[in-house]
Amino acid sequence: MTTRVGIEVSIALADAVKMANADVIAAYPITPQTHIVEHLAELVANGELDAEYIPVESEHSAMSACVGSASVGARTFTATAGQGLELMHEVLYIPSAMRLPIVMAVANRALSSPLSVWGDHSDMMAVRDTGWIQIVVENGQQAMDNILCAFRIAEDKRVLLPVMVHLDGFNLTHVVEPIVFPEQSDVDKFLPAYNYPLPLNPDRPVAMGDFAPPVIFTEAKWAQEVVLRDSKDIILECWNEFGKTFGRQYFPVERYHSDGAKVLLLTVGSFGETAMVAIDKMRAEGNDVGQIRLRLWRPFPFEELRQAVKDADILIVLDRAISFGGPGGVVASEVKAALYNLDKKPRIVSYVAGLGGRDITVAAFEAIIKNGIEIARTGSENEYEIYGVRG
Repeated sequence: MTTRVGIEVSIALADAVKMANADVIAAYPITPQTHIVEHLAELVANGELDAEYIPVESEHSAMSACVGSASVGARTFTATAGQGLELMHEVLYIPSAMRLPIVMAVANRALSSPLSVWGDHSDMMAVRDTGWIQIVVENGQQAMDNILCAFRIAEDKRVLLPVMVHLDGFNLTHVVEPIVFPEQSDVDKFLPAYNYPLPLNPDRPVAMGDFAPPVIFTEAKWAQEVVLRDSKDIILECWNEFGKTFGRQYFPVERYHSDGAKVLLLTVGSFGETAMVAIDKMRAEGNDVGQIRLRLWRPFPFEELRQAVKDADILIVLDRAISFGGPGGVVASEVKAALYNLDKKPRIVSYVAGLGGRDITVAAFEAIIKNGIEIARTGSENEYEIYGVRG
């Protein structure tokens, strides 16, 4: 039996961490993720979650504490956003290289300057290459579900990698949504007790994060790359089992009216649901348009993307971050690279919009799609277009 309740997404996500029986939470509050760790602090203080809660002095310390707790075999969670993720940046490379299965929720937020607490994907793009598995969600149900999946994936002995779950700041974190809560007994079956195979233990000494001279450093990095790429099979296994157990299935690239469509819009994150309304409206008017949504950011789903766009003539990629001085959108750049060697590939139009929390309405998505079609057909000297910018 399941329970459906109206609840703030941040609170539901924290409840998912409780249902996962996390052992250690190390966190520092920063808007817009604060409600997640506040609620976890309440759950621990009230005795509803038997965990060690470490209120650290910075995000750098939060991730450092997580590295320590994961090293001794504790199921470990943290959360951050924007500038906090950047303060963590130095430490993020350590758990991925040391194979420590930490789970972190990232409430995506614009990066300074100018100062903004509102959401875009600048922070997500900044940590692209840190070696973490990265999953992107669109709504509260997906956030709760994928926190549970993140623990399952991270702790699989074939993986042992940290996982980020990205959710848009404010557009998701502070919104009340109807969310289905699973039974604790079903969660316990899906997510078994954690048993890290190589914990730090004085009785059985192991070494972690050793010094590596040039003669072995490349091999260490290649081993890390191989396990991250290979983790996709385990991610698919997990999502498949989650679907069978709880009735909600996830895929690396999710499609909406995309089969056979000649024009596709690719979105990442919560704005994809607004885009779906625009797609419905345009299809009702006779336009041959569809949508694909990127669920898995790392490891990048090359094959799934290629399959999703194989019939399309035009692919409009929406980014919510700028690669300054470069190709505009990071996602668009990666999509171009993924499709580069295909004999038949769509014309890719890169759009940047929704920076610093600026809304993208249904009408705006319609305009982006129509303008993208025009650009693809007539050509443009620009590397990318930015929607709604005022001169």
